[in-house]
Amino acid sequence: MHKPTDEQDDDYNGITFEVVEEEANAEGKKVRNKGIYLLPNLFTTAALFSGFYAIIASMQGRFEPAAIAIFCAALFDGMDGRVARMTNTQSAFGEQYDSLSDLVSFGVAPALLVFSWSLQTLGKFGWICAFIYTVCAAFRLARFNVQIGSVDKRYFIGLASPLAAAIIASMVWAGFDNQLANRERELAIGAAMITVFTGFLMVSNFKFYSFKELDRSRVPFAMMLPIVLGMGIINYNLPIGLLAVSVVYALSAPSTALWYKLRPKAASSS
Repeated sequence: MHKPTDEQDDDYNGITFEVVEEEANAEGKKVRNKGIYLLPNLFTTAALFSGFYAIIASMQGRFEPAAIAIFCAALFDGMDGRVARMTNTQSAFGEQYDSLSDLVSFGVAPALLVFSWSLQTLGKFGWICAFIYTVCAAFRLARFNVQIGSVDKRYFIGLASPLAAAIIASMVWAGFDNQLANRERELAIGAAMITVFTGFLMVSNFKFYSFKELDRSRVPFAMMLPIVLGMGIINYNLPIGLLAVSVVYALSAPSTALWYKLRPKAASSS
């Protein structure tokens, strides 16, 4: 049986709070590194703080700040991965920390936000719908972790959790901003259906375009037109514009899959 060295014993003597990771170096040999990379994990912490703030604000009935905080979490979440890749500071610790942060910010926070705003009027059915969304977010993140490196990076398999959270947050924000009564049962039923459907999109096998290759590749000039149109809608009415853009993106993959399903049948029948 392998006997731990004195250095390994010191790592786990209960006195320090050190993080120790085994990583492969350039020669493929495993080396033990202590500590964490500061910059990307600071962005992850900022995303986690934003999600936690959204939960607190939702519990206090401050729905607009809660929705904005979720969008801030999505912004920080997008930045931590880019910073890690740009500075070559990816780590296993960072990946796991990012997933846990995402579960809070894009799983728990949106579910509690929509429940506090509307779903609570439906009683048990309301919190079950919110819980379904949270479970789907957890499944989506777990599946993403085990599929890293084995899927096409041009696509997300299932709706990404930050984009799912954007649908829920913008829906609540738009409803609150337009003074829709959060106690109306019809509104609550509609919100419940959207919440559950968004959760199912996260665990689906639909391929959503990730836009990752747009950083370094040329695109047709016509691509600027829908981008400018989306910016115009968002600037005209921020919460409704964000909701419209999020919904269009969420429906893009199911619509594309349906189109490819029906196209061979249409061609053979003609």
